Amino acid sequence: MSYYERHIFFCLNQRDGEACCADRGAEAGFSRCKSRAKSAGLIGPGKLRVNRAGCLDRCAGGPVAVVYPEGVWYTFVDEDDIDEIVDSHLMHGRVVERLLLPPDVGH
Repeated sequence: MSYYERHIFFCLNQRDGEACCADRGAEAGFSRCKSRAKSAGLIGPGKLRVNRAGCLDRCAGGPVAVVYPEGVWYTFVDEDDIDEIVDSHLMHGRVVERLLLPPDVGH
């Protein structure tokens, strides 16, 4: 068994003069996710880890987050999107289809 059941990584990369997740609200999404997951009792060994990440190389779809071990990539706009990811995927294992990052969106 893995130390954590799931990880969610948020790209918080800042690029000079180029579009990036940091310029599109990634930090707010990370903070909201961590706060919601913590208040729901989801964080800790055997549960969930909410991580900051550098560039995940999917800038065109930013802001982005990825959930492992499933390898599910999300894009998000606001707190409601983050709440839905926490409530559906991180809490109950149900992928939020409407927030999936299309597989062909890259750098």
